[in-house]
Amino acid sequence: MRFLYNLLTYLLLIPFAGYWLVRGIGNRSYSENLGQRFGFGFPKIDRCIWVHAVSVGEVQASAPMIRALKERFPDRELLITTVTPTGAARVRSLFGDTVQHSYIPFEFPHAIRSFFRTVNPEAALVMETEIWPNLYRGCGTRKIPLILVSARISPRSVPGYRKLLPLIRETLSHGIIIAAQSQSDADRFLALGANPARTCVMGNIKFDIEPDEAVISKGRAIRNELFGDRPVWIAASTHEGEEPLVLEAHRKLCAQHPELLLVLVPRHPERFPSVRELIEKQGFSLVSRTAQQPAGNASVFLCDTMGEVPMFYAASDIAFVAGSLVPIGGHNLLEPAMLGVPIVTGPHNFNAQDIADLFVERGACRRVTDTEDLVTTVSELLTDRELAARLGNAGRSVLDENRGALERLLVLLEPLLSDRQTA
Repeated sequence: MRFLYNLLTYLLLIPFAGYWLVRGIGNRSYSENLGQRFGFGFPKIDRCIWVHAVSVGEVQASAPMIRALKERFPDRELLITTVTPTGAARVRSLFGDTVQHSYIPFEFPHAIRSFFRTVNPEAALVMETEIWPNLYRGCGTRKIPLILVSARISPRSVPGYRKLLPLIRETLSHGIIIAAQSQSDADRFLALGANPARTCVMGNIKFDIEPDEAVISKGRAIRNELFGDRPVWIAASTHEGEEPLVLEAHRKLCAQHPELLLVLVPRHPERFPSVRELIEKQGFSLVSRTAQQPAGNASVFLCDTMGEVPMFYAASDIAFVAGSLVPIGGHNLLEPAMLGVPIVTGPHNFNAQDIADLFVERGACRRVTDTEDLVTTVSELLTDRELAARLGNAGRSVLDENRGALERLLVLLEPLLSDRQTA
């Protein structure tokens, strides 16, 4: 099966190259360091710790871990790889030149070999759900310890993996340590052939997120300077097909709360112009973040910048975490929870179902089913400030009670690095 898999990777090489070249025409960030995706132009690094985080969400989730690695292992360089340009931008905004960054190479064997010839990691930490047969085999054959951090597999993805079971089983056999988020995740990995001796339940390092006082301070300043004393709700990380639902809800909410301001944050920057056009077509008055003007009497504030979602959470009264009214799977509930902002989410949370269910069960989040339910819930939270405060405080409590995965990960990693140093 590996032969067929490798053949497929080479067959996909031309359409894959075409995709990135076409994307690069409309968005130059997609052509940035394009050679790295095909095995060229990696930074020359020795004795590094390598962290792979696909995109913005995984980079944000891994930030506490990266900071802890820098502090615990100051003699090692850190290489952060991403798939998306938005992930790369988030690495730069969080860490500047204190870490190295490159794009992860595509899965064909030549690119993987080139990556490992240039980069010599002492350990690899891969966030959450990424399973790459050739990349993992490259770690295994070079005796590079590989940990799947906060590893998870959703129930809906298991049937797909089962169709490739021989390849997946072989992929998970290369000495990989699976640090699962939950027992159910661990069980799903075991069912796919993971080694029980190398599979453990370590929790989710996302819970180890710490409040950033600078972000909180900037959020308060944004509130004072741009929003004044108006009530504000944010719809963060919205996707195509979701903005019309949010705007419909906002129109109905404004009938009940005339001063209400919506902060709308599309997930992908290439969609900023089309979302702006949609807002204007629907007749809403609009101010954009890049205009650097107060909201004034505008009904919608379009956040058309990257990396500022936490700051705008801190500036809002209520957070609707998007990607959940449409079947995207939902986004990170922990960022607004850390800030004590009451959270609302839609019905589609399969990207982190356990976390969403925990928040709902603990009264730290309201799950809505449709636009009408969203209107009712946001209106209730705007009206009942005591209820909103209880939700916000419950979110903080859930975070506090589930911390500790990061320290357990560092304890696991330390002997692995020591073994590499003495080998």
